[in-house]
Amino acid sequence: MNRRTAQRGLTSVEFAVVGLLALIVLFSLIEIPRAFFTVNALEEATRRGARVAAVCQVSDAAIGQIASFTRSGGSLVGGLGPQHFAVQYLDRDGLAIDPTAEAAHYVRVSVQFPYRMLIPGFTPNFTMGPFTSTLPAESLGVWKNGVSPC
Repeated sequence: MNRRTAQRGLTSVEFAVVGLLALIVLFSLIEIPRAFFTVNALEEATRRGARVAAVCQVSDAAIGQIASFTRSGGSLVGGLGPQHFAVQYLDRDGLAIDPTAEAAHYVRVSVQFPYRMLIPGFTPNFTMGPFTSTLPAESLGVWKNGVSPC
């Protein structure tokens, strides 16, 4: 057996190994920053949701829309919507209560988001979060001239 026939197909195997590693690196360079962006966007969405919930009427539907940036027609993260947000009203001790403007002292907004990777053939879904933000309740939509809309 000569040397030429002994190495037949070796370049294909080497290319397959190196090509696989190159694709893993390429998709990692795309997916890791995308995941970091999603984490930061979800943190910002909870902060924004808590800020809006502190000044809007109790359990207003606009809170989730404003927090997810869908009220303006777009979305900060693809697939993020009001259904991913949970708004809780807390008493002085930080315990969840039924929402009434008189008893609520804090507002907590949390979000959990199903994250889907873009790597072809590797599509695990996992849930990011929960991300939460808690702020003191301010007017809760009630002020001296009546009720303010969100």
